[in-house]
Amino acid sequence: MIDAQNTAASESFHATTVAVDDAAVMIMGPSGSGKSALALQLIGMGARLVADDHTRVNVRDGKAEVLAPKRLQGVIEARGIGLINVPWKPSATLQLVVDMGQVETDRLPPSQRITTVVGLDIALVLRVDAPYFASAVFHLLRHGRAAVTD
Repeated sequence: MIDAQNTAASESFHATTVAVDDAAVMIMGPSGSGKSALALQLIGMGARLVADDHTRVNVRDGKAEVLAPKRLQGVIEARGIGLINVPWKPSATLQLVVDMGQVETDRLPPSQRITTVVGLDIALVLRVDAPYFASAVFHLLRHGRAAVTD
């Protein structure tokens, strides 16, 4: 059994990652699926870039820590514009993964989806094709998910 508290697990992902305060979202999906576009929308709301296109994830103190490669810190690709400088931070704690390659079809998904990153369970959200999606992700990171009560 792996002790996630003390393991030196590390994985690299083709993903763009931004953070709201210290809560990070890793945006995954195929090329052209809108990873950087979603990240730019989140940055426009006050998030900070951690990594564009390549994200490293380590286990630190039992949590998933996301980091950027040093050569591209603070730089993101804006399709049709080029590489631009944006507000950034060197690391954050991974709280959420967005899969831009899959579309959410349920209005209220029946249960919270989970994915595994560096051996840890991380909340998963599928892409929502609606203008409020970036705002919903931003507030999910900042304020969390509402508890459902009967």
